[in-house]
Amino acid sequence: MAKPNYQFEKRQRDIAKKKKQDEKRQRKQTKDPSEEGGEPGDDAAAAPEPSTES
Repeated sequence: MAKPNYQFEKRQRDIAKKKKQDEKRQRKQTKDPSEEGGEPGDDAAAAPEPSTES
């Protein structure tokens, strides 16, 4: 009986993991900031402009 090739299986898992991470990174880069839905931590909400009134 042939013994299992654990290195090949591990390499395949690592390749799949790397591919998934790359796809996720690509999605984040192409995502438009206006599509985020106004998450907390938005720059406009976090830092209101100072008023110019006296």
